[in-house]
Amino acid sequence: MNYASLRAACADVNRRLGSSGLVDMTFGNVSVYDPDAGCFAIKPSGVAYEALMDADIVILDLEGKVVDGELRPSSDTPTHRRLFIEYGSRGVRSVVHTHSRHAVVFAQAGLGIPCLGTTHADSFRGEIPVTRFLADEAIRGEYEWETGNVIVETIGSRNPMDCAAVLVRGHGPFVWGRDADDALEHALTLEIVAEMAWKTRMLCPDVKPIPDALLSKHFDRKHGPKAYYGQG
Repeated sequence: MNYASLRAACADVNRRLGSSGLVDMTFGNVSVYDPDAGCFAIKPSGVAYEALMDADIVILDLEGKVVDGELRPSSDTPTHRRLFIEYGSRGVRSVVHTHSRHAVVFAQAGLGIPCLGTTHADSFRGEIPVTRFLADEAIRGEYEWETGNVIVETIGSRNPMDCAAVLVRGHGPFVWGRDADDALEHALTLEIVAEMAWKTRMLCPDVKPIPDALLSKHFDRKHGPKAYYGQG
């Protein structure tokens, strides 16, 4: 099978991630899922974004088997795979992992990012949650797969497209979207609202989340069944 288009799409968004300001060194990766092919593409481990070539991208199936590519895939591959298994049927087509600094501050503090304003509500329906710490047994075992499990546990019964981001406790954010552009936009927005929330709380420690009506209005006008934001 020819994976050229999937590989090109994945390489392109990884290069854009590298120039986005969200990552330091090689601390981040993007995957892109093709449900028709039953496989996903992901950045190879440790390769600099600016040096990344389309041919470097690794293709795997949902069982974790490399079906095309010569390089070792990202060490976070099992986490991406777990999310595609859980949410691929619900529209998730791309996953982005970064160590963007303000989001990591919340992850290290063990705090979710509250919805304090409409900038947040335009993209995320409510607080961006933080996971629990993994148990020692999970860390010593299939660590990256268990990271995916704790993300799924944290999302619970929520629609994954209503809150397309989770902070992994002590680690950093994983976000996703309906395609690679959508996932990267969520990663950028997450970092923006994390910085806003941190600074707002410094200015006003007792600040409360915005009212539910305002939250729903802003999220639904952009993402709801009667959305009217943008040009359609």
